[in-house]
Amino acid sequence: MRNFISALLIASVAVSACTQEDPFPWNRSNTEAEAEFSHDMIVLGEQLKDPYSVENMTKALASVYPAAAGRTSLNPTDYYVRFLPSDDSEMQLLIAKGVVLLDHPLDYRIVREGDWYHDPSIPENSITWQYAVVPVEFDFPQNVRYEILEKCYLTDHDASTKSSAGIDWEAVEREAFRLSGNEDLLAPQTRAGESYCPEGRITIMDPDFSPEPVGVKGVRVCCNSFVKIAMGYTDENGYYKFGKSYSTDLRYRLMFKNKKGFSQGINFVVVPASVSTLGTHPASGCSVTIDTSSDYNLFSRCVVNNAGYDYYTASEESGGDIPLPPKDLRIWDLPLLTGSFNVMMHHGVLLETFAPLAAVMAEFAIIAKIIQPDVYLGLDFCNTYNEAYARALRVFAQAGHFGKVGKEWWHEYIVNAAGDLFMKTFAFLLGAIGTDSAGTGSHVEVVHLYSNYCQTVLYRRHYTGSTELFGDSPYSPQLLLYLDERGLGLEKIAPLFTADLTSKDVLKRKLLSYYPQFKTVIMEAFARYEDQEDE
Repeated sequence: MRNFISALLIASVAVSACTQEDPFPWNRSNTEAEAEFSHDMIVLGEQLKDPYSVENMTKALASVYPAAAGRTSLNPTDYYVRFLPSDDSEMQLLIAKGVVLLDHPLDYRIVREGDWYHDPSIPENSITWQYAVVPVEFDFPQNVRYEILEKCYLTDHDASTKSSAGIDWEAVEREAFRLSGNEDLLAPQTRAGESYCPEGRITIMDPDFSPEPVGVKGVRVCCNSFVKIAMGYTDENGYYKFGKSYSTDLRYRLMFKNKKGFSQGINFVVVPASVSTLGTHPASGCSVTIDTSSDYNLFSRCVVNNAGYDYYTASEESGGDIPLPPKDLRIWDLPLLTGSFNVMMHHGVLLETFAPLAAVMAEFAIIAKIIQPDVYLGLDFCNTYNEAYARALRVFAQAGHFGKVGKEWWHEYIVNAAGDLFMKTFAFLLGAIGTDSAGTGSHVEVVHLYSNYCQTVLYRRHYTGSTELFGDSPYSPQLLLYLDERGLGLEKIAPLFTADLTSKDVLKRKLLSYYPQFKTVIMEAFARYEDQEDE
């Protein structure tokens, strides 16, 4: 399966030339903390004894409250379990049941941090063990292999602890760390009896917008100490706060699945969201400010995250007039890709609409749709926040357009945009022969006219006072901007870009039909800019 992923990626890169130079001379770890981890595979050390096991917590309770020994029985609240899905459909079944899956065990010392892990006993092309903590009443799917590794007792998950007068459960938890041989993991201040609910702020520098850091919006933050996991999303200002209390230093991670409904990921693993490790920080929380001196993967993911959040927010505020992308939009950030390509494969384009590929991939189409992205986002030479932000706005606008027109229409756009090169590359890699990829190019004109216009408008709204214009002739958005400046704004123009709109001539007719009161302005715009493009 990984070979198939690689083939598709090679095919997409073939459409746009790539540079072999390093376009990110500032992409270096600039702090000691950043140097402690990488985006490679996590390196595990020795296995540790889980302090939250029922056995350990029972011993700790008896140690702190000897009078309770033999009279208080702790029942498991959760299972620490690992799953081994045989295919991607089983993986998605677990996700649909609300299971938070991690690809590495939670009871091992981490020698070197990383963004992913693959069990050496599992073949490279297979899904690795997926670790999770599930409630004892969890309904395990019958067809998914699993192993219960430990029966756990988490006080946050036991309602009876609220009525356990006189019992300091945080002291019991600290004693469990001591008895299990993990006392060294307790922070010095917590040994004196203090515990914390982690909170903090994840920010990034956007100097063309504000001299102050801005929040990384709606991104998922995760922290854990063994099987005690807390997870949530930042607000629009980058703040997060967890309801669970901890007494140890914690491992913090950003998981790039935004609460608005899109994810970024290119780890060549099935889980769709990339992870950026933030390292180990106190139980009180982790606050990070990211800029162009930070790790580039972390920086670019945060910029794309914010661009997507802003696009979705603009759509919501417009009442849907600015179209939303489809649910579960998948984006791959590719720093060395010259251009971006909205193939929308995760939503069925090519895999269902391109006959030679559909025939070759018939057996694997569902699996491929799950793994493959919708967007290959090229970020070559995006050395600043505003450059990456602009690039991302454009692909979100195109994804929103796809949400209005559907797979068959978008297939015509892909054929027009990629032509014989793209299709022949697929045919060569996958063994398909023969394809008719001829197209008039009108779909390309419509897609780029709209996305360049939407990109320009939303960019100018974000960077007040900007006169930036995206797109060259014949895809320059000046025609639509002319209308925009005279009263026909994005919220009026965007709804017209539906499946029946296949050329500028159709756009002109729809504008005149929907907005007859703007007839003079519409005729002026088309006369001015169509004539210029024809010259």
